[in-house]
Amino acid sequence: MTKVAVLGAGSWGTALAAVLASNGHDCTLWSRRAQQAEEIAEKHTNEQYLPGAVLPDTLKADHNLAGAVAGASIIVMAVPTKGIREVCRELNSLLEKPVLFAHVSKGIEPDTHKRISEVMEEELDGEFCQGIVVLSGPSHAEEVIRNQPTTVTVAAKNTEHARRVQDLFMNQSFRVYTNDDVVGVEIGGALKNVIALAAGVTDGLGYGDNAKAALITRGLAEITRLGVAMGANPLTFSGLSGLGDLIVTCTSVHSRNWRAGNMLGKGKSLDEVLDSMGMVVEGVRTTKAAHQLSKECGVPMPITEALYAVLFEGQKPIDRVELLMGRMKKHETEDLAGWS
Repeated sequence: MTKVAVLGAGSWGTALAAVLASNGHDCTLWSRRAQQAEEIAEKHTNEQYLPGAVLPDTLKADHNLAGAVAGASIIVMAVPTKGIREVCRELNSLLEKPVLFAHVSKGIEPDTHKRISEVMEEELDGEFCQGIVVLSGPSHAEEVIRNQPTTVTVAAKNTEHARRVQDLFMNQSFRVYTNDDVVGVEIGGALKNVIALAAGVTDGLGYGDNAKAALITRGLAEITRLGVAMGANPLTFSGLSGLGDLIVTCTSVHSRNWRAGNMLGKGKSLDEVLDSMGMVVEGVRTTKAAHQLSKECGVPMPITEALYAVLFEGQKPIDRVELLMGRMKKHETEDLAGWS
């Protein structure tokens, strides 16, 4: 049994905490809100984020960060990307021994263009951070909490760290692979949200399967281009944190990024969409970061550029689709030559 703290009681953090508790670990789920922590601890539910789900009786919850992490040997970061820095800074004054960190957030920080692990490395006191592991892959919390078959990957610079987290989560319904390509796993997990937003837009516009298949395929191409430019292994994007996560996020109504894009395609403004969602839509922030990165790295990302124009420049989705379809003729694989 391992003592684990999961920080962030949204749908994904709650589902992962339930996996850990079911695996027999001493797991505490941290929420900033006392009322939510009380509901999880006493009623074994989290109705706001996972309505109808019953959580393990052994899962603990705490709204006090110091209490949640006390004695933990592994900390799982499941807070939204915009809150990562703040929580890491808080932890520096609370930790009393070195711990292994695993993060499950999917995003890139705008302006700094840092991946989540880079943000954590920058903020965490090295004295208390043994290492950082990334967990990513096609995994809707709504299915994980019902023990439906799910497969993810964990990546770390240190193979032994990845194996520790693999052993922590692995069970009959939650299969975990290891990977040493931290850059690729983080970039794939972050940028699939951008393409999922765009997929929702095409569905909102009333387009069919042909359009979605094209979007996923060409979206994967531009994710890979940027990832390779940042030092990732191109093969990673054919795996769980690349193609796998892209498929599930672009095609499922569980995907908050797809739902947000769908509303945009139906004519709602970005402010209206975000107000109605009630949850963080990571793809919006990541679209801005990806757009900036594409310019910085000199990597063409036409789908990302089109979505950026819709989200932040007030352009109409239908106009951007027409521009995408009217682009100059190309050979399909001409921009794949540098991947090997």
